[in-house]
Amino acid sequence: MTDASTDNAEPPSDCILCPRLAGFREEQQRAHPGWFNAPVPSFGDPAAWLAVIGLAPGLTGANRTGRPFTGDHAGGLLFKTLGKVGLARGEYDGRADDGLSLQGAIIINAVRCLPPQNKPTTGEIHNCRQFLVAALNRLPRLKTIIALGTVAHGSIVRAYGEKPAHYKFVHGAQHRMPDGPLLIDSYHCSRYNQNTGRLTDAMFAAIFEQAVSQHCEQV
Repeated sequence: MTDASTDNAEPPSDCILCPRLAGFREEQQRAHPGWFNAPVPSFGDPAAWLAVIGLAPGLTGANRTGRPFTGDHAGGLLFKTLGKVGLARGEYDGRADDGLSLQGAIIINAVRCLPPQNKPTTGEIHNCRQFLVAALNRLPRLKTIIALGTVAHGSIVRAYGEKPAHYKFVHGAQHRMPDGPLLIDSYHCSRYNQNTGRLTDAMFAAIFEQAVSQHCEQV
């Protein structure tokens, strides 16, 4: 994997690496002073064997609550699925203080700040990759990564020094990273993908059940 200090796993609350995102963050801070409105940190087990990589915070989800996938439609399916396969404890209630915890899993966004229209630029994805690399580097038991969508997939592949063109994103596809973990692709659990039927609850659950089954065979 690309070198990065494990101490650099979380960006500062006033990160200015991406001027557009920093400016948008300041707009949200003025409009919603009670919201989190900062780069959203990883959430989960520091001894995780599974890392779930998302795209970026949602406006009324993680950008509001300060916890990945918390407070929006996508989080409902993700945390329900993690609970179903035994990787989440407690009840998800859409709040960062709902008491939910993860065991064996961690959630990390490829881009930590809220992007306008939920669309980070290529440069912004590149700038934030150092934090993704550092976050993955500090997981000593990491065996499997689930990429939620093409942006997460591409950023992970590049984090391991590879070219996405050599690792095509396909829902359910598996890719072995060089000297690294197994990468499993999944459509993002966004409201759009759920509402259009591109991703069903059963399809999403199958991805995680596959990851857990393979992990159990290895231990």
